[in-house]
Amino acid sequence: MQYMLLIHARDTDRQALSQDDIGRMVAAYNAYTEALGKAGALVAGNRLRPASDATTVRIVDGKTQVLDGPYGETKEQLGGYYVIEAPDLDGAIAWAARCPGASFGTIEVRPIWAM
Repeated sequence: MQYMLLIHARDTDRQALSQDDIGRMVAAYNAYTEALGKAGALVAGNRLRPASDATTVRIVDGKTQVLDGPYGETKEQLGGYYVIEAPDLDGAIAWAARCPGASFGTIEVRPIWAM
């Protein structure tokens, strides 16, 4: 079954990192991505630009509204994701716990509803 691991953290925390901290984080994510790949669990994944670069689109009374930034104000923003293959929720949770983002933010695990 496929699961999406949604990596949430505070944009301000990420922006405050030193170059050394960024280097360590990039290395940790590279190792994590490599481990997912070697296990045959990696389907896809990407880092996202900051929430300040987001555009939100919705339809109200048949008219398109386009807003700058994220729709909701939250303490943590979506910073990236992985789509993984795991035998069950426990397997997906085990991968989420290994994600570097779990150390400084939150990993939301969502089963993918195939269309």
